Amino acid sequence: MLDVRRMQVLRAVVSSGSVTGAAALLGYTPSAVSQQIAALEKEARTELLERVGRGVRPTAAGLLLTGYADTISRQVAEAETALADLLAGRTGRLAVRYFATAGASLVAPAVARLRAEHPGVQVELKLIDPEDPLPEVREGRADLALVVGRTVRDGVRLLHLLDDPYLAVLPEGHRLADAPEVSVADLAEEPWVGSEWPGPCLDAQLAACDAAGFRPRFVVESEDYVTAQGFVAAGLGVSMIPRLGLGVGLRPGVVVRELRGRPTRSIYAAVRETAPPQPALRAFIAAMRTAAEAA
Repeated sequence: MLDVRRMQVLRAVVSSGSVTGAAALLGYTPSAVSQQIAALEKEARTELLERVGRGVRPTAAGLLLTGYADTISRQVAEAETALADLLAGRTGRLAVRYFATAGASLVAPAVARLRAEHPGVQVELKLIDPEDPLPEVREGRADLALVVGRTVRDGVRLLHLLDDPYLAVLPEGHRLADAPEVSVADLAEEPWVGSEWPGPCLDAQLAACDAAGFRPRFVVESEDYVTAQGFVAAGLGVSMIPRLGLGVGLRPGVVVRELRGRPTRSIYAAVRETAPPQPALRAFIAAMRTAAEAA
């Protein structure tokens, strides 16, 4: 196999026109340069240089290898530049998993900021279903996933982004519609419209009701914030929806009131614990935290 370092010595000899000139360029002795060329000729099984007066010129084989040495040198320089860009966070690729309400409020502004500040970074976005996305992070198929609740998993680190408070969603004309705020206990005897899939978001709702001493009586299971508002507007019941969930818009026929004690769902960014440092990922997390502060 040809030694690429010796090919670079050959390139220096050809560009300078002499062994002495290459030695001065490379900081070697002329003897060391001659030894490197001799070793390369042995690897190539042919002469690479011929003497012309006080200098040398490449043979056809020497000219061929000099061309490849030029290409290798250029590619190494490009690789060094690409690596520096990657390590500085100017380039890279991030695989992000998110759920719907976090997408609009956290992910979208974070991606926009990342594109403005690091246009060379590509972000692969995938909307996740209620199934656990943490195995994708742990197995390296995703760099980051947004999750609700502090679900501990080996190999995964959770970074807190924000606490998203639940609000009471009532039909217009409801007995509590004019109250500045209501308590969860005030809704104990009401029929309820479900707005969450089974999982940590629903668990946060049920925990708030349990702390108030009751279990909600669900008359409708909508598992969707917009649809839940429609059932509430029709007077079929009351609901609890997180603030980010109401960011999609408020339907006519409902009123929203703060809940005393501010029951919340906690949103985290999950990353792999053993992942190597990724400046692009750090920049994305910082952008999401800025978006969380504005949410």
